[in-house]
Amino acid sequence: MPGITMSETESGGVPKEAGDSSDLSSSFVTKINVTSEGAANGHVTGKVNGEVIVNGHSDSSNEDNDNKKEPSTDNVKIEDINQNESVLTEKVESVSMETEESNISKNGTDEDVITVEPRETSSNDNPISSPAEEVTASTLQEIDLENKNENKNVEEIVSEAKTVEITNTEQEKTELVENDVVLQKEIYEPKPVLLSVEGIDEVIPADSWSTTKRDGTVKIRMGTKGNQADQPVTLITVFKKTSERAPNHLALAVKRESIWKKWTYKQYYADVCAAAKSFIKLGLEAYHGVGILGFNSPEWLISDLGCIFAGGFATGIYATNTPEAVEYVAKHSEANVLVVENNQQLQKILKVWPNLPCLRAVVQYTGEVAERKDNVYSWEEFMKVGRDVTDQQLQERINLARPNKCCTLIYTSGTTGDPKGVMLSHDNMVWTASAFAKTFGLRYEEEVIVSYLPLSHVAAQMVDLTFPVSFGASVYFARPDALKGSLLGTLQEVRPTGFFGVPRVWEKFYEGIKIKARSSGALKKKIGMWAKGVGLKGSHAMMNKQSMPFGWGLANTLVFKKAKTALGLDRCRFFMSGAAPIMKETLEFFYSLNMQLHEVYGMSESTGPHTVGCNEDFKICSVGHNFPGSETKLSSPDEDGNGEICMWGRHVFMGYLNAPEKNNEIFDEENWLKTGDLGKHDEQGFLFITGRIKELIITAGGENIAPVPMEDAVKEALPCINNCMLIGDKRKFLSMILCLKVDVDADTAEPSNNLTRDCKEWCKSIGSEATTVEDIIDKKDAVVLKAIQDGIDRANAKSVSRAAKVQKWSIIPRDFSIPGGELGPTLKLRRPVVTKMYKKTIDAFYTEAEEK
Repeated sequence: MPGITMSETESGGVPKEAGDSSDLSSSFVTKINVTSEGAANGHVTGKVNGEVIVNGHSDSSNEDNDNKKEPSTDNVKIEDINQNESVLTEKVESVSMETEESNISKNGTDEDVITVEPRETSSNDNPISSPAEEVTASTLQEIDLENKNENKNVEEIVSEAKTVEITNTEQEKTELVENDVVLQKEIYEPKPVLLSVEGIDEVIPADSWSTTKRDGTVKIRMGTKGNQADQPVTLITVFKKTSERAPNHLALAVKRESIWKKWTYKQYYADVCAAAKSFIKLGLEAYHGVGILGFNSPEWLISDLGCIFAGGFATGIYATNTPEAVEYVAKHSEANVLVVENNQQLQKILKVWPNLPCLRAVVQYTGEVAERKDNVYSWEEFMKVGRDVTDQQLQERINLARPNKCCTLIYTSGTTGDPKGVMLSHDNMVWTASAFAKTFGLRYEEEVIVSYLPLSHVAAQMVDLTFPVSFGASVYFARPDALKGSLLGTLQEVRPTGFFGVPRVWEKFYEGIKIKARSSGALKKKIGMWAKGVGLKGSHAMMNKQSMPFGWGLANTLVFKKAKTALGLDRCRFFMSGAAPIMKETLEFFYSLNMQLHEVYGMSESTGPHTVGCNEDFKICSVGHNFPGSETKLSSPDEDGNGEICMWGRHVFMGYLNAPEKNNEIFDEENWLKTGDLGKHDEQGFLFITGRIKELIITAGGENIAPVPMEDAVKEALPCINNCMLIGDKRKFLSMILCLKVDVDADTAEPSNNLTRDCKEWCKSIGSEATTVEDIIDKKDAVVLKAIQDGIDRANAKSVSRAAKVQKWSIIPRDFSIPGGELGPTLKLRRPVVTKMYKKTIDAFYTEAEEK
């Protein structure tokens, strides 16, 4: 349909249609082609295809505006809390520090900056305090002299901070015992299983660092010092020893019908042995798979370990996979048994069962089997079916295990092709768990974990399964709707000692805190802003090994401890983010609350982690230093030091199952693991990820551009943007697809048309009343479009060259999602899929430029 466009030198013209109704993006696109000046003025001149396409150049007369920074509260000082009155006076310096170590009482103010009421704090948090920073009640009354009605709140806060010393009360001690020790009477007495691990820890001689064979062996990448020289052992040995060392310690807990059902390590081990016998009875062959499909649960872990004991390969399958994707993994792993969560997952298997010649049985681990068929078992039936399998038969399977043989299969998410079966050895898993424990100083029988991330992913496998059975940790399972809203309640109840989250989880916490903060009173906001400024300075001081800033102890008392408690993270000693890049803004927010959020870098092929920051050694936006015993080299570095990250260590995997050609690609000539990621080290040896080789955009002019830094810069500049993708491979200039933040259906994960609360508030702040995506696209909201172009200009100002600037962009009607296919199971962007889906929109960027 016809429309009007603007060239860079003219005010009008006739554009070419951007696409037809067959474009997956939409049946209509609103198209805007303007100069930088036109973008700044928000001119909207035509409509072609349902999306908004804007042509803007950052290197224009708006450069002065480009350099303007968004308002920040990071460095708010206590003097700024009231511009008319001085808060910190000479009186502060003369006050003793007796209350510096105090905390807020349980009966304190009911206002908070977090979305939920906080639980009681634990005495485990020992903040670093600086001298002479106690603030008296009379001093803090000066915080807001013009707000006299709020002085009572200040007095209450300070009085509590001065007079209450936080200790573990008898009630708190009882809660800790109920969380960490099994008090309930055992429902059953596990039958003693007399199994031996003698001989299974002997390494079988091998002549290669890698293999693709099911029963293959590899050389172990051992060193001569430190943990590189640790004696190899199997996961079976490690689990058996833990069950003997801590037989009555809490191993697993899951809440069903409002009651925590719990397993001791003795019960856990007995159930694993029983499951192993049942797998043998159902026809599991050695070196064949047991696929597990469903949300995390004790039965998931019991099935995984039971399969390993029975000589098979535990194989997690993403619960979001389609029947066809399930079929691929089951067929490739030659799965003899599939374990599914419920009828919904069972139906996927029944649909593809005729295509799975190796499949002999299916087990459903929750609920009753709705559709009875031959060789389909409930969990209760499954656990009984192997009773006539003898200990000796199980022992024969256990004897097949060795440290340098395959223990489990992790399937990659398949963002660029079919999933690959990553073969992880017993030594890979046990050694990595040990290195993880050494890095964070974890304690035997003292750690508490909340399991909620997909166990088919290597990170959850290590955190929820391998580490706990190695160090006697207690694993609590979140509800299946954890990522739809219930996770916070579980965290508050369980209070884990460490927490690993993907970036989206941390972003959700961040958004919730911001929403609550907006509804706080003026005084509370001022105190919170001041404390966060101190918190960010304090975290940077820790990072640089400097003394803590003035006011740290008071900020910790008034805000930081309460924030951690409200999130259920008051007992956490380490906070980690991984699986995808996290925004600097999110990192700094948690730094400002005294939660040093450390990025973990690794891959399935490195058994999860390779580098990580820790409390004593971190740098913002870096992925830290190597795990103990691992090594990194940067292959073919450029003039700036950027090279392909290559890994060496006992965490490097055995190889891809039945894929010799892929195996040859992943290892270099010296048998280092090639990651495909680009990175560089700073002068202190911290590793920074700078891009991905396969994602590298090579423009028509020959310039290499990593897309992620620019995408992050755009999201940082525009809080209304949830996802975006940079385009420009073999093109004359860069363009970008943008997705607005919208509400997501909690059950289907489908993105809606409605803007999130944050996004609507952002629109309102710039003068727009938009509440839906259509309000912006169909109504051609010039105010929003101008603000987005301004944000693009700010991001462009950070680019290294003109060729690295975004010159056109488009808002698409639908956010990227797993159901839509744009995101993989781990929320990684499937760039080839997006490129294909929005081909006509992308082509429109460049067709018009060529016509000009």
